Amino acid sequence: MSIKIPFFKGTSKNKQKETAISSEEILENAAAVGEEEVLTKLYFFGGKPKQIEDQYYFQFLLNELAPLKRNQLSLSPLELRIEEETVYAQFFFRQSLEKEITLGTTPLVLLDESGKMLGRIDADLSELGVIPAESAMPWIVAFEKEHLLVPVEDILKENWSIAFEQKLPHRLDLDENWEQSLASADKEQLAKVVEGLAVPKKNELNFMGLQQRFQEDGSLAVTILIRSGHEKNVSIEKLPLEVMDAAKEIVAKGAFTLPPLTVQANTSKPWTFIFPKEMVLKEQPDFSSWSVKVIENN
Repeated sequence: MSIKIPFFKGTSKNKQKETAISSEEILENAAAVGEEEVLTKLYFFGGKPKQIEDQYYFQFLLNELAPLKRNQLSLSPLELRIEEETVYAQFFFRQSLEKEITLGTTPLVLLDESGKMLGRIDADLSELGVIPAESAMPWIVAFEKEHLLVPVEDILKENWSIAFEQKLPHRLDLDENWEQSLASADKEQLAKVVEGLAVPKKNELNFMGLQQRFQEDGSLAVTILIRSGHEKNVSIEKLPLEVMDAAKEIVAKGAFTLPPLTVQANTSKPWTFIFPKEMVLKEQPDFSSWSVKVIENN
C-alpha cells in the first residue's frame, strides 16, 4: 500500500545508499543506461506542499544525492517509521529519462544493512500518476504484517534500503554458526555445489544429501542441503526425515523439532541432523549412493 501524505520530517541518519537500475528492466522500449549525468528536479504528487518548509526540507535532502546516469530509475531511502505491525518506508523515487513515465504494479523489497530481505510488496506505482522527466518524487510505502518476512521488532530504523525486486541467482544461505565455524575453502566449495545444481522450481522445497557419517555413540550425522524455490523466506519447525542407502533400504528414520529453521527466499541452506542410535534401523548400510527425503503424512 502506498501513502501519499503526510510526509515524515524526522532526523533519521540512514547511511544506506540508494539503489538504481536501468529503466530497461521495468519499462518497455526504454533506452540503455548512458554515461551522461542527470540532476533530478524535485516534484510533488498533486502539487507543491502548503508549507514552504516542507519543500525546503526535501530539496535539501535531494541536494545531498549524487546525479543519476541517463535512463536510470532509483529509490533513495529517507526515513523508516514503525507503527504497531506496519513499517512505513519513505524514499525518493527518481527517474533520469528524458521523457515522462508511468508505472504499474512493481515488486519492491525492504532490505537491512547486509542486504537481507525484510519485506516484499507488490506496490501499485500507478498511484504516482505521470512522473515528469528527470524528476525526484518523495513517496511512502506501507509494509503491513503480511508483507514482512521477519518480526517487526527485528527491523531497525537505520541503515535500511528499499529496492526494485530483481531476480537474483540461486545462492548459498549459511546459518550464522556455520558462517563463523566453516573455513573459507569449505564455504567456497559449498557455494560451487549450489551453483552447479539445477535451480528448484518455483515454490518447491527439496532436500539433497551432502554428507553422512556414523559417530562413536552409534548415532548417524547427516548433512543435507535444504533447497528453496520460494519467493519468500520459509520457516521449518518440524521435519520428519528418512535416509535410504544404495539398496533403497531405510537406514535411519525420525522426526526433528527445529528452533525454527529459516531458509531465505531462492537459496540453499546446509543443515546437519543427528539420528540417535535408536533411530538407526540399519547398522551396515551401503552408502555408495544414498538419499534423504521428507516422510509424508507423519
